[in-house]
Amino acid sequence: MLEAVMVKRLRDYTLDFALSAKPGEVTVLMGVNGSGKSTTLNIIAGLLTPDTASITLNGECLSLTAKGIDVPAEDRRIGYVLQNSAVFPHMTVRDNVAFGLRARHIPRPVISERIAYWMEQMHIADLTGVRAGNLSGGQKQRVALARALAIEPGLLMLDEPFTALDADSTQTVKDLTRRVVKDMQIPCIVVTHRVSDSTDIGDRACVICQGKKEWEGIPGEMPEICTVCHCA
Repeated sequence: MLEAVMVKRLRDYTLDFALSAKPGEVTVLMGVNGSGKSTTLNIIAGLLTPDTASITLNGECLSLTAKGIDVPAEDRRIGYVLQNSAVFPHMTVRDNVAFGLRARHIPRPVISERIAYWMEQMHIADLTGVRAGNLSGGQKQRVALARALAIEPGLLMLDEPFTALDADSTQTVKDLTRRVVKDMQIPCIVVTHRVSDSTDIGDRACVICQGKKEWEGIPGEMPEICTVCHCA
């Protein structure tokens, strides 16, 4: 279970936002460009310092500014997949998947076991020796997912993971994401600006506008337009 409350002064507004995500469920975070979606994820991941925050994940306090607690990003056990997948193009698929495990000094036999498992789960086992720069967009996204999940995260976060994918790849990544989140019983946050993504993959949806929560509920019940900035 993720429980996050955060405040961050930005150039055009102050992010003052609370977000929760349950194990085994996908929470979709929606809003127009510049609404605070990625800032929210970066604060949860420990990549951006909030002015004030209280963030707990599965009972562990990751950030509590009132007590000076700020767990480093590398120790938060959060799998984070960016919009452009952020694979290392010069490295093979296998080395990309192994990257987070090696950074955490996981024993070699465990690394090999997890690589094999997640490459099979993401349907990329036949690409093990291929350099990531030679992959299609959908393949890169599956490599990024395998890398994020190989560390056995307590939370999975995906920032606009479907934007650059074709229809077939989008559906594949959505299906894989929903399955592994259910199987692993971890909370998942997916950032998107498309309502169709919300209804396809989300168990819950939350709309953010200028750093504030505009609406939260079941994706299929989302209003067509928000009352603050009139975003779709």
